[in-house]
Amino acid sequence: MKQIRIIDATLRDGMHAVSHSLSAEQMGAIAQRLDEAGVTTIEIGHGDGIGGSSLQYGFAKASDREYFAAVSKALKNCKMDVLLIPGIGTIEDLKVAMEYNVHTVRVATHVTEADVAEQHINFAKKNGLEAIGFLMMSHMAPVEKVVEQAKLMESYGADVVYMADSGGAMVPDEVKAKISALKAAINVPVGFHAHNNLGLAVGNTLAAIETGATVVDGTVRGLGAGAGNTQLEVLVAVLNKMGYDTGIDLYKLMDVGQEMIDPLMHRPQIISNDALVIGYAGAYGSFLLHARRAAEKFGVDARDILMELGRRKTVGGQEDLIIDVAIELSKQRKQNVG
Repeated sequence: MKQIRIIDATLRDGMHAVSHSLSAEQMGAIAQRLDEAGVTTIEIGHGDGIGGSSLQYGFAKASDREYFAAVSKALKNCKMDVLLIPGIGTIEDLKVAMEYNVHTVRVATHVTEADVAEQHINFAKKNGLEAIGFLMMSHMAPVEKVVEQAKLMESYGADVVYMADSGGAMVPDEVKAKISALKAAINVPVGFHAHNNLGLAVGNTLAAIETGATVVDGTVRGLGAGAGNTQLEVLVAVLNKMGYDTGIDLYKLMDVGQEMIDPLMHRPQIISNDALVIGYAGAYGSFLLHARRAAEKFGVDARDILMELGRRKTVGGQEDLIIDVAIELSKQRKQNVG
């Protein structure tokens, strides 16, 4: 039977969809159920990774340390993973995670800025962690640039290099072209992380697997930024039918969704108009809730904000521009009315 490794990001990317409001106790309880379902790696913490709880990115209900303590206590077989975005998180934040037996760190950079990950990947490897290079917003760069940046991640010691469709903006042919080029160019496993803004998360993940990805992401109920991620229970069901062994008990995973995730959701994880625009414009997925709040405050259309952010090729870390764009659009609207 064919093997595929899955990293579950429900308790990290899913935090965007619930405004980082999970308590440490809730995160620990969900982690325990994911462990019992056979998930082998779970990524946890603030949606923007370790150190992300802040005024700019939104305060989480608990501290990183409280989340680590609750989850590490709940896990028996599953490994704990954290996301580190240099500039948001630091090596000092990673040292805190290491006190709670974190196994994997995904060092995430914009697709053209892999060089900022060197010291973090080096540190992780020297300290016995699995280090995964994570290239965000990969739709913004041509194949050659993605390959160039992946080679840098590999040269720093990354055990796996991921291509992330952070805006849910890719179509299957683009995924196939980029994943196959990565597979041919680097000697470590290739991973893929999808968002569902164009309704293609499962399809794009299958396209990535077909062309060489051996590590892929999903979240229960698709909980995540923008229109959400690849819905994990759907992906597992499809992979089972295709003859892959994920090691995950489908019924137990479905029960986690129904009994633990559904009650937490602030709204259905559907492809709303705003979420669709994120994929259409190629904007960053976690901008969705920020754009909605700015649109309400300044009386403009959230879709116009997201289209403008996509046009400006804004990336994660530039959330402050959302307010600027909303103010500019509001002024334009008043001038047009006047």
